[in-house]
Amino acid sequence: MREHRHAQDASHPDVWTGRATNRVQWLLALVGAACLALGIELAVESAWTSGSAALAMSVVGCIAAGLLVLFGTLAFVHVDLKLDKECVEVRCGHIGVPRRRIPLTEVVGADFTPVVTPRQWGGWGYRWRPEKGTAVVVRRGEGVVLSLWDGHTFTITVDNAESAVRVIRDRLRAITPGTAH
Repeated sequence: MREHRHAQDASHPDVWTGRATNRVQWLLALVGAACLALGIELAVESAWTSGSAALAMSVVGCIAAGLLVLFGTLAFVHVDLKLDKECVEVRCGHIGVPRRRIPLTEVVGADFTPVVTPRQWGGWGYRWRPEKGTAVVVRRGEGVVLSLWDGHTFTITVDNAESAVRVIRDRLRAITPGTAH
């Protein structure tokens, strides 16, 4: 995947942003669009001889499957991570939903992980596993693992994750002077 460097390692800007992208998701979105188009084609060109109930079920099924696949994949084509002095914000897809905002006062620590895979989390997307915590996984690669005060973790795949971890750790030290994370 392409690397997006939005922060310089030498100094930390007031707002650090990072992103991870998965172009494979566009192929899945095309499959969803094809299902949607098939449903519309069936509705318009209804030369169906097996009855109207079968036609209606086919049209509704194709359109529903197409919309689910299309919007489900477009929501996780990329993830944006924004770190400011008060919180960590994660936004998915082009409209930024799902979104999670975690105040830094709820973060105990941050760690870099060199490899996060969809297989570890059960697929792409916004994931929760009781033994692992919560994650936003849009591609295989490096990520940030936040340790939260309630004992849970939150993992985000993002390019230049090491830089993000340094920024988070510096901001956590500024919140609680004299501590090392």
